[in-house]
Amino acid sequence: MRENHFEDGKYWVSPYNFLPEVRNNLALPPQVQIHDATLRDGEQTPGVVFSVDDKLAIASKLSEVGVQRIEAGMPAVSPQDAEAIKKISGLGLESKIFTFARAMKKDIDMALECGAHGVVIEVPIGYPKLVTQFGWTWEDVFKKSREVINYARECGLYAVFFPYDTTRARAEDLENLCKAVMNESPPDSIGIVDTMGCATPEAIKYMVRWVKEMTDGLPVEIHTHNDFGMGVATELAAVTAGAEVVHSCANGLGERTGNAAMEELMISLDLLYGYETGFKLDKLPELAELVSGISNIPIARNKPVLGHGNFIRESGIGIQYVMHDPLVMFGTHPALTGRAGEVVLGKKSGKSSILYKLEELGIEAVADEKISDILGAVKDKGIAKKDILSDEEFVEIVRDIVD
Repeated sequence: MRENHFEDGKYWVSPYNFLPEVRNNLALPPQVQIHDATLRDGEQTPGVVFSVDDKLAIASKLSEVGVQRIEAGMPAVSPQDAEAIKKISGLGLESKIFTFARAMKKDIDMALECGAHGVVIEVPIGYPKLVTQFGWTWEDVFKKSREVINYARECGLYAVFFPYDTTRARAEDLENLCKAVMNESPPDSIGIVDTMGCATPEAIKYMVRWVKEMTDGLPVEIHTHNDFGMGVATELAAVTAGAEVVHSCANGLGERTGNAAMEELMISLDLLYGYETGFKLDKLPELAELVSGISNIPIARNKPVLGHGNFIRESGIGIQYVMHDPLVMFGTHPALTGRAGEVVLGKKSGKSSILYKLEELGIEAVADEKISDILGAVKDKGIAKKDILSDEEFVEIVRDIVD
């Protein structure tokens, strides 16, 4: 695990992340794996449908980026889903392939038929769901889970026990369920699932420690949604309390406001917490473009990691560093995530911006006294347009003033 806050020409983050006074209060596990659910939870985004070929393309790119586990879908949903999982399993990817399953033996059989390495066994435990949606008690959940967990492990599958809506469970229900499962059907790992994205980072840290105590240190997996804008933050909080697996979706896809964004987890684990992840961060734009095109959901210009505006500078202050010494202006070098810095023109530009853009576009022989006129026209255009100028608009301004 790295302990440096910077690497020349790559990144420069806060040194306080790595102070002993900070690190000694964390229970970071030796390694953290990403379990990506884009092909299952991501497809649950309203209006998103992945074909078999779409899923094969996304799975291949996820593995190329370095995702350790791919949740390839739920074979019980449709024959097409089962076909996609079988084909993904047959690609020979570096990533382990998991399926999503109900607490039914037939779902385990389908996972085996699809060639999966592991299975995520979903059961409800959130109190609103137990009481209103299912009319179950924790005992009902345990009875449905016990044989299925044991069967999955007997069949050689890695069994993740996934009591969803965990963060809205009654304490006694979750405690009773965990203890009963550990006594009669211990899984390989257990999920803490913030289905409604409604737990704070502090609550998640508490729950990770608590669940580990109740399950004799069983590996904990964290799966969150982003309803309060804290999906990534709560998963990272779980890691600081000892969670070994974080669940994600590429581009932050998922139901409602989406799941924890895979790319944000990757760069945070690597640069902010110092894990030697091996993730190919420079491949993230390729994956993002693929998923965005297939899902028909554009990436916001200011989205962390992926937004095309992340390394754009409009203000004239410090623009000389954008291209030549970007770590002065950004926490990461644009090239680290396959990007390049860019200087654009608009209302907030300065004289240095004009000079830079003239040089970039190869426009010569502009008299010094004309620069202020060009800058004024650029600002006026930016104000009228309420946006940045295109290169064509800038060239037109220069021609009008110089000619």
